[in-house]
Amino acid sequence: MAESAIGRLLAIMRRLRDPDGGCPWDLEQDFHSIAPYTIEEAYEVADAIAREDPAALKEELGDLLLQVVYHSQMAEERGWFDFREVAEAVSDKMVRRHPHVFGDRRIADAGEQRRHWEELKAQEQGGTPSLLDGLPQAVPALLRARKLQERAARAGFDWPDTAGVLAKVEEELGELRRAIAQEDRSAAQRELGDLLFSLVNLARWLACDAEDALRDANRRFERRFRTMEELARARGRTLSAMDAQELESLWQMAKQRETERSNSTG
Repeated sequence: MAESAIGRLLAIMRRLRDPDGGCPWDLEQDFHSIAPYTIEEAYEVADAIAREDPAALKEELGDLLLQVVYHSQMAEERGWFDFREVAEAVSDKMVRRHPHVFGDRRIADAGEQRRHWEELKAQEQGGTPSLLDGLPQAVPALLRARKLQERAARAGFDWPDTAGVLAKVEEELGELRRAIAQEDRSAAQRELGDLLFSLVNLARWLACDAEDALRDANRRFERRFRTMEELARARGRTLSAMDAQELESLWQMAKQRETERSNSTG
């Protein structure tokens, strides 16, 4: 069943890219133009997971699979590889990197497996000279910061405890304040970057994911701001017509409503 469904999807993509009667928009696309959609679809999968929406997850996984099929079709047109080779390559890699499942190697826990995975990756890449090699530049900056820190920690370049990480956050915040006071825009951007990097490190020490934490904060802000808009409309007002004190009052009301809803459902 799965093979026939994949076969149908591959046939649809070939038809869309057929120079003789295919879709004009699809025919115009290349790897560079499609790449942003690939990234967007991956985020929409993550969003469906965060919302625990199985129907949306099924749809978004399909959209993400379409991206793989799209890139594979364009590669086949150039004579590089096809979808079958993509599937075979990743299957071979998964078997190779899980000798404790498909072979006779013993792995004690997930931590040891993670270390072994990285060792195998390094071997496959010919023994990379740096622990930081192989980290894509295009991944989200918060995620890349965490991965850089994790790699450095393997070499012992890490804080001994959370107190040191917090002190570094405070240090970077102080440097940002000084750059702002000096009206040095370039320095302020640099210090802001250092502060964000330190906060990602703090998240790592707290066993939190900075990307998830910021995503949650975004959702909280959005819910509260929408509540503010509802409260303003109930008064026959708009937010843009209110002063700072009124806006703060609505913000606190929105937070209170969210707390009450949380307590009632908890």
